[in-house]
Parts: sequence; structure tokens; C-alpha cells
Amino acid sequence: MHLSESLKKTYTEEHLKAPEAQRLAEYIAWGPVIFEASRLMVKWGILELLRDSDNGLTRQEVVEKTHLSDYAVKCLFEASLSIGTVLVDPDTDRYTISKTGWFLLNDPATRVNIDFNHDVNYEGWFHLEEALKDGKPEGLKHFGPWPTIYEGLSSLPPQVQKSWFGFDHFYSDSSFPEALKIVFDEHQVCTLYDVGGNTGKWALRCVDYSPEARVTVLDLPQQIEMMQANIRGKKGADRISGYGINLLDEQQAFPKQAEGPDAIWMSQFLDCFSMPQIISILRRARAAMTANTRIYIMETLWDRQKYEPATLCLTLTSLYFTALANGNSKMYNTEDMEHCIHAAGLEIETIHDHLGQGHSIIVCRIKQ
Repeated sequence: MHLSESLKKTYTEEHLKAPEAQRLAEYIAWGPVIFEASRLMVKWGILELLRDSDNGLTRQEVVEKTHLSDYAVKCLFEASLSIGTVLVDPDTDRYTISKTGWFLLNDPATRVNIDFNHDVNYEGWFHLEEALKDGKPEGLKHFGPWPTIYEGLSSLPPQVQKSWFGFDHFYSDSSFPEALKIVFDEHQVCTLYDVGGNTGKWALRCVDYSPEARVTVLDLPQQIEMMQANIRGKKGADRISGYGINLLDEQQAFPKQAEGPDAIWMSQFLDCFSMPQIISILRRARAAMTANTRIYIMETLWDRQKYEPATLCLTLTSLYFTALANGNSKMYNTEDMEHCIHAAGLEIETIHDHLGQGHSIIVCRIKQ
């Protein structure tokens, strides 16, 4: 198994002493209420008040500022002391924010993850056991009757949509500046298929970056409608077209051009499918390629992360795919992705690591 250097240090030997391990075990046991209490400390502005105070605040001062009951503030403060997001001075009874509380409040990735887990995933996690056994997203049914979350994206409640797209775009958007240079500066791409193009954000970035770029977005018909509405009237939109396709249907082929596209772009896309489905998609992509076409697969591969907390987020995100998204996909590692690429008759030209929030771009060509 490939592991980055930071992961080797963390995942191959025991680091905790027995009391630390026991505390972590209890942390796991009480995980749901730790999450909810901490989320409310953010939502109700308590951590923000502590961060912005010079010498901390008493419980009564927080009651006055938030208009919450003394009971509510007392419960949250006592829980937060144990959780580790606040500290207290026993001589003055003044509370201050801890380093962990500061990150909970200020780290953009953490805030995105909180919203995603509360609005999109929380109720669905209850059905994780069934989903793992059945290979179906059993936690999705409280939102609607769709076989996967993707068919239902346009019908999800507004706040759920906001948190889903906030999560999806936060991680991909941070990698776009470096990705654009790799695609357009290194390989002079003009025609590009954006597979699973979603709302068209990447397509818009492409036509803005390169005045010659022409992008075809491939996605479900309802997503193409969403994309077209989103790009309407924006710079370069006349160089973006849509192609409705159900990529789970092995009979549906990629569009063919006489000279083939210069590039096929798949950003945070293949993790939405099982490995047999990925192989099918890549084989159909290969059928639309020429010897000069490159596929760019941008994924957050969990084994290539520079820092371990990123891997924690990714391996747990796999269980979102299990419980809510589709029941059979995950955040893959290098070994998994290499297997799919080779099985589809492609070869890896190069891998670019550590882009944005921990993305890698695997550049593939037809196997010679």
C-alpha cells in the first residue's frame, strides 16, 4: 500500500498511551452529541464571542449577549470544556476559546464539513449499516426516492443543496488555478470534455482562462439544464455546450469528434462510482480519444495527502458515498485508481500532487 510520509508515521504504529486511547474511545462513543454541541457553539455565536473578548467572558455575560437561558449556556460550556473547545479560569469563572475551538470557528474546511455533515448526511448516517450490507444509499430515502443523490440534487431542499454544493465546490475550486496551468499551459488544449461538469464552474474557468477553449459538459440531462441556467449571460458561455448522458448506462457513448477532443476532464467525478463503473466510464472515454488526447483525473486520493487530518476527512467522506450518494463508491487511493486506468486500456503519463486542498491530477493517455 502506498502511504505518504505523514501517513506512515500515523498509521503504522501505536502512538497513544492507554489513558489517551481510552479517552478517544469515549470520544467516539459520544461523537454525535459532541458534534451537535460544538455546532451550536458556532451557530449561536458563543465561540465567536469568546474569540473576540479580551479577557474571556463569564457565563452570565454570554447569557446576556446571546439571550439564551442560563441552563442552555451552562450545559454547552460544561460539555465544551470536556470536548476541548473552551477553557476556564477557576479563579474568575471566565471562559476563553481554545486552539481547537479557534479552528472549529475559523478554519474554512471545518466550517464546510460541519454544514455538509449536519444538513446533508446526519440523518442518513443512521442507515449506514444497511447501506454497507446492501450496497445501496439507504440513508437517502428521507430526502427522496432516487437511486442516487445525483438524480435528486435539483430537488433537494435549498439549505441541503447549499451545503452539498458548498462542500463540493470548496475542495475543487481551490485547485482550479494550478489545474488550469497544467491543462492549458503545458498541453495547449483547445477542445475539452468536462465530464460530470455539474453547475459549469470549471467550464467557465476554462473559457475565461483560454480564449480558444471550447468546452462540452457531459452530465445527466437535469444537470445540463442546471448548468445552462447557471452560465447564461456569463463571459465565454457561448463556447460552452452541454451533452446529456447517463454515465451509469454502459450503452451511452461519449460524443465523437472527427479529431477527438484535446482533453477529457474529470474533477471529483470518478469517486462517485464503483470501480467496475469507473472502468466502464474510462473505456467509453478512451473510445472518444485519439493518440493526442489526454484524460485529466483530479481526485483527493487519500493515500497521497500531505497532512493526516485531510486523510481523516477523506476516508470518512467515503461513508457519505455509502450511506447517501450511491452505496458503492468511495474516496479512492492510488492503487485503486491505477487498477481502473490500466483495465480501461490507458496508461499514466504523470501525477501532479498537492494541488489546492490536497488534490492530485492523474494525466492519462491511450496505452501504447
